[in-house]
Amino acid sequence: MQTHFLNFLPKDRVALDLGTTNTLIYAKGKGLLLDEPSLAILDSSTRKVIAVGEEAKQLSGRHGPELETFRPLLDGVITDFEVLSSMIRLFLDKVSRRFSLLRRNFVLAVPTGITPVEKRALKEAARKAGAGKVHFVQEPIAAAIGAGLRIDQPVGRLVVDIGGGTTEVAVVCKFTVACCESLRVAGDEFDDAICRHVRHHHSAEISQVMAESIKIRMGSVSPLERNPRVRFKAKDVFSGLPKEVSLTSEEVRQSMRKPVKAIMAAVARVLDKAPPNVAVDVAQDGIWLAGGCAQLRGWRQLFYDESGLEVKISQDPLRATIRGIGEASERFNFYRSVFYNGNLPRYN
Repeated sequence: MQTHFLNFLPKDRVALDLGTTNTLIYAKGKGLLLDEPSLAILDSSTRKVIAVGEEAKQLSGRHGPELETFRPLLDGVITDFEVLSSMIRLFLDKVSRRFSLLRRNFVLAVPTGITPVEKRALKEAARKAGAGKVHFVQEPIAAAIGAGLRIDQPVGRLVVDIGGGTTEVAVVCKFTVACCESLRVAGDEFDDAICRHVRHHHSAEISQVMAESIKIRMGSVSPLERNPRVRFKAKDVFSGLPKEVSLTSEEVRQSMRKPVKAIMAAVARVLDKAPPNVAVDVAQDGIWLAGGCAQLRGWRQLFYDESGLEVKISQDPLRATIRGIGEASERFNFYRSVFYNGNLPRYN
């Protein structure tokens, strides 16, 4: 065991993508080790974490009042420092069954709009979970690397990373973010919009998990040639009894219009702030989409209709960020300038 630990010492960086929806862990030389929901089940009286990840997701909505379903990250913000630390530690325990992670240097992907207070809280949560030094990489830079873009070149690339809690719209050029917006509108807002639509138009209640499933199965941001229908069970708001609800893909699209418009407006603002040379680069190269919601159908058509720009979706967009910080960790010297352990730059 000791020999194995010593052999692993040169590969001492562990990359974490602490997303609102999912947490992913990557270890240098080992690849992706964990991809599970950022969810915890707590003992209601003691606030002790009982389960995390997939186990917590299976229990969610199926337990009594003695337990509580809890998300320690919401809209990219820490909702409970202690629970987040416990969740990270339990995730790392799963990973460390194969090798020691004691006092590893952690690399965390963070939104460009993170505040100093949020950053300190995130750093302390990681340290409490066992981290040594904690470094940060801005999410749009990580997503650009994960999409295979050459961020070392003096060419502006527009990256739109639509995650669970935040959407990062940024122009990345020569290892830096030239201009950006961090929007707390993303996958969770899409799910909430679907829940509200079902309640207001079908007098039924569904869980966030069900809404996410509908979004993945039926969601689109542009009209589709066909208008398929999905049927599912929900809770009647008047009787409390189960009822069948039927939704069309057009209904789902209409329900998500508000968050989609907010994202499109953020893209327009970033393009407006971009220097002329960068605008030319983007016109030639198009827009790169990453994040789980990049998988929704219709983005190419929507962006082309709104801006005349082409859209390219990174391979496996859900894992673009973790691939990016993993790649940066593997090639630390080359990407050295993208790491921060002090104050992150602030953007208007």
